[in-house]
Amino acid sequence: MSNNKMRIKKGDTVKVVSGKDKGATGAVMRAIPESRKVVVEKVAVAKKAQRPTRDNPQGGIISLEMPVHVSTVMLVCPSCKEATRVSVKSKNDKKVRNCKKCGKDID
Repeated sequence: MSNNKMRIKKGDTVKVVSGKDKGATGAVMRAIPESRKVVVEKVAVAKKAQRPTRDNPQGGIISLEMPVHVSTVMLVCPSCKEATRVSVKSKNDKKVRNCKKCGKDID
């Protein structure tokens, strides 16, 4: 895929708009632009069997957040508190993300 530009960054609050976790909100823990995916806290949680290691001698089953595609989440605007699309505008030779609903800058 040639276009790896994502308008969602680590630390953003997002809302899930499709899939089994539809309606859930959470902060982006990690962004993976190569595969256009994001890891959101408490979204797409999978159980994984963990083998005993030196760090975790008990082992057992752990919960792990899995990546979801960026098209299944929408950014929540910090000023209007709604899920919105994002535009990118240039201000003083810097790219700034902009809320499509209220028109205010996001960062």
